[in-house]
Amino acid sequence: MELVINGKPEQLPDGLNAARLIEHLGLQNERLAMEVNREIVPRSRFDSHYFSPGDEIEIVRAIGGGS
Repeated sequence: MELVINGKPEQLPDGLNAARLIEHLGLQNERLAMEVNREIVPRSRFDSHYFSPGDEIEIVRAIGGGS
């Protein structure tokens, strides 16, 4: 199925959930936020959130810093 991830079309297997996508992208140990079709998906729902063809996904990694 085709998904759009951070503005780029990607071909990924059918039946993919948010947790598997994070693993596929190598981001499982990162602090991040995910938005699907302009709605935030809480990390607690990554295992149960499955994608549909054409979903638009934005993934933003948190960057620490400060003084």
